[in-house]
Amino acid sequence: MKLIIGLMVMIGVGVCFLSSVGSVYAGEKIGVIVVDVQGDFTEWKKGSLAVAGTDKAFVDKVQKATDKLNSEGFVMFATQDWHPENHVSFFTNHPGKKPFEMISIEGKNQVLWPPHCIQGTENAKVLVDNNPFLAIVKKGQDARYDSYSGFQDDGGQKTEMDKILKKNQIKKVVVYGIATDYCVKATAMDAKEAGYDVIVIEGLSKGVAPDTTKKALEEMKSKGITVLEELDVEKIKGS
Repeated sequence: MKLIIGLMVMIGVGVCFLSSVGSVYAGEKIGVIVVDVQGDFTEWKKGSLAVAGTDKAFVDKVQKATDKLNSEGFVMFATQDWHPENHVSFFTNHPGKKPFEMISIEGKNQVLWPPHCIQGTENAKVLVDNNPFLAIVKKGQDARYDSYSGFQDDGGQKTEMDKILKKNQIKKVVVYGIATDYCVKATAMDAKEAGYDVIVIEGLSKGVAPDTTKKALEEMKSKGITVLEELDVEKIKGS
């Protein structure tokens, strides 16, 4: 009888162990990339390049969702614009130019932005609690190139994002943040191009303009990216 009970206990422990391992493994296959939720992009922090609708309530919503995904065992990452003062995208570095003008540099179109997310400044900080993030990938550090994507800049220089995702056996990524029509889109598109299954959460993202945001969402869908209106953990796990 003792032998039978002992075997039953061992089998039970083994089942629990396998279940636990399976859960952790499944969680590590899905990563989350929180894109550029930084002071300079929010109305809450009176940012120099604040996107409409990015008040404290929006950041709190992103925080709550990020906490939820972290508690579900997903592997958490973030991106962070981290520009030098002489960055090519700042209109102040182009005498006579104004914010939001479009110019051509070496055959590439360049939108000129107000100076933002300058390295070491208060409004360059990621506003979401940094503790859950396995890595915060900095981008836009090369003064010569803009960098909307968390995977590479406009000059083709890769960040460490793809290597980190592969190292952690990520196969699917959930992407959200600021801005839908620029950095969220570019990050999601590059993730898809790199072979990941990609889900974008529309309700956890804000765009610069309604028309470009709508176009960005349509373009992402056309590339096979899943767009969810709001966070749905079960759909993320099952899609």
